[in-house]
Amino acid sequence: MRYRQSETAEAVTLTPASDPQAVVIWLHGLGADGFDFVPLVPELALPDSLAVRFVFPHAPVRPVTVNNGFAMRAWYDIKVLSSSALAGPGMEDAAGIRASGEQIRAYVDAQIASGIDASKVVIAGFSQGGAVALQAGLRYPTRLGGILALSTYLPLRDLVAQEVSPANRDLPILMCHGTADPIVPATLGERSRDILKGLGFPIEWRSYAMQHQVCAEEIADISEWLVARLQ
Repeated sequence: MRYRQSETAEAVTLTPASDPQAVVIWLHGLGADGFDFVPLVPELALPDSLAVRFVFPHAPVRPVTVNNGFAMRAWYDIKVLSSSALAGPGMEDAAGIRASGEQIRAYVDAQIASGIDASKVVIAGFSQGGAVALQAGLRYPTRLGGILALSTYLPLRDLVAQEVSPANRDLPILMCHGTADPIVPATLGERSRDILKGLGFPIEWRSYAMQHQVCAEEIADISEWLVARLQ
């Protein structure tokens, strides 16, 4: 599929040649920007019939505690970088997570206002972006197409059961993770998966012999999952 790329201060957008019928809002990881996953889109080789628009928002620039307060693009602050504290109660930047979740909700609202059915909207994200994808998607008030959570974990996990939207209580979620991930350990992803499964979500879990990255096998799995969700 051929896309027209456009850019604003807020996001990079890839628009298909035909009228968009579905949207993937894809969130980058800590320190990256919206351009990070743009090159991956052609590799997905999605059928032209899906006519998917891709929106890659830029996270705001903010100080990040684990980087000695250095300002970079981040969806929220990370205070301690460890498998126990990344998603630990009291150790998370709850205000930042919620603010970014609301920012992504606004992106979804805008896509729906443009004529896209909410059931054809997928929120995707890698690492910190994946955490925000889960935060926003689980709480969105209208039924979405699904959540794609890559090399990530469930934020504010103790509040999900009481905050999840009834419309998305059984939303399809694909979680992908590297077995040798040194940044977000696979055990943290697995723990997040088990929490969501315990809440009744139909989680599809894929693991790969890789670190904190994306691999060809994963891209193929993502493509297959998107086709199933958006066709």
